[in-house]
Amino acid sequence: MLIIFIRGIIVYLLVLFSTRVMGKRQLGELSPSELVITILISNIATLSMEDRNLPLVTGVLPILTLVSLDVLASYVALKSRKIRHLITGRPKVIISNGVIDQAVLGELRFTVDDLCASLRANGIFDVTEVQYAVVETTGSISVLQKPQKLPLTPETASAPPPAPADPPQILISDGNILNSLEPSPTLTHKELLRELKKQHISPEDVLLCLGYPDKSIKIIPKERK
Repeated sequence: MLIIFIRGIIVYLLVLFSTRVMGKRQLGELSPSELVITILISNIATLSMEDRNLPLVTGVLPILTLVSLDVLASYVALKSRKIRHLITGRPKVIISNGVIDQAVLGELRFTVDDLCASLRANGIFDVTEVQYAVVETTGSISVLQKPQKLPLTPETASAPPPAPADPPQILISDGNILNSLEPSPTLTHKELLRELKKQHISPEDVLLCLGYPDKSIKIIPKERK
């Protein structure tokens, strides 16, 4: 009995350490790879505590291996956008300019009921109020309401209502020009390079570049080391 108690404490501390190393996301925010590793660790930890005939090191080593793989994958994904998309997938625009993309709806195997339920979780009970919606890699939906449906603020109370428009799109991320700017690219590749040249900055020196429907851009440069 004492052995089981001690093994339980050791496994608990190991899993707690592993969770801290892997990050502080909630269960609903885990990417597919993180969810798989979490499930595997929980199963291995359970076997390590229940089976006294199983050497403790047999359970400790797989857990440490999985945590190391997760940390390594996170580091590689941080350096490479392609690897990041391969591991976590890409966000999908499901509503653009107030129109539901039914092809994306089918690709994600989302029913209309699933979409409406996710919108209700965001406090929206009428899908026609949505200007833009994105299904994130975690499965959650980020929503932008149409301007006339947004709550009033001191800044917007006295101003005329803005025209409906999709939010800005990411054109450059961490020095990399995105290959696909879907849906509706705000700028072509040549137009983007021309704008960067006007501002005397190269893509490699850009941390984030946002493109707007009116063809304007905003640039956040990288900090010089």
